[in-house]
Amino acid sequence: MNFRELEGAIGYAFKNKSLLERAMTHSSYSGGKNNGCNERLEFLGDSVLQLTVSKYLFTNMNKEPEGGLTRLRASIVCENSLYSFAKRIGLGKYILLGKGEEMTGGRDRRSILADAFEALIAAIYLDGGTETAERFILGFVPSIEALKSGKVKLGDYKTILQEIIQQNPEEHISYDVTDEEGAEHSKVFFASVLLNGQVIGRGKGLSKKEAEQAAAKEAIGLMGYETD
Repeated sequence: MNFRELEGAIGYAFKNKSLLERAMTHSSYSGGKNNGCNERLEFLGDSVLQLTVSKYLFTNMNKEPEGGLTRLRASIVCENSLYSFAKRIGLGKYILLGKGEEMTGGRDRRSILADAFEALIAAIYLDGGTETAERFILGFVPSIEALKSGKVKLGDYKTILQEIIQQNPEEHISYDVTDEEGAEHSKVFFASVLLNGQVIGRGKGLSKKEAEQAAAKEAIGLMGYETD
């Protein structure tokens, strides 16, 4: 695949093109071999992303307490946000997928796109250095003005729910993936969120994480909080 169009979309030309190809290679395409897919790059990209966003918030929101910074960071680096960032640059059409994933909608699967975006961050970091990677990441992060105004939609419902529950230290939140349906490459997962062992929300999604997020979102809504 020619990745020149992707380089144009992200505004960066790789010196080592193989790094970009590795970042776009899903495990289904490489036959599950870790040394041929983007999973190791995803691991590194997550760390670069977390540090960049943490530094950005710490530097620019010096009156925000730790809990608020944690909540904002979680909303920016969660799977929902990374999926939307990936969609903005049309990342799905450049991912190298196995036939099974290709036939079952893998190019638009939330977890695959989010993971590929993190792998792309790592590839940019390794090829162009810290400043280049930070510049790329911050191109997707909401402005400080938007963050301060509260107009940014928080997508990490699990973190938000935890913040609510922490107001009562004796309460305990847990998650349970209760069921899964469908073929191996197109499964739907079902999850429940429990408060002190009692179900307070249910959800479903194309990954376990997505199902848990949906369950947390329902629980927050049932508690009377806005979720959109």
